[in-house]
Amino acid sequence: MIAGTKADAVIAIIEKISLKQRNQVTEITLDMAANMGLIAKKCFPNATRVTDRFHVQKLALEALQEIRIKYRWQAIDGSILNVVGKY
Repeated sequence: MIAGTKADAVIAIIEKISLKQRNQVTEITLDMAANMGLIAKKCFPNATRVTDRFHVQKLALEALQEIRIKYRWQAIDGSILNVVGKY
């Protein structure tokens, strides 16, 4: 096991595997950390990099939540203005 996620340390360990073997890797699933992308690109040049579903879903849900809150506040503000405007 490799302690930490510093790109240089991880690359040094992975490069102990022959390039011939690393070139056989066709796909790598990784999180959205830039250092992991760098490691994958440098150590597995032939592999397709795929962002894991968890992180994609997390970003999408956070964006959706932000939009939902924005429109909820707009709806609340609109209903208050409608009530106040009637008096």
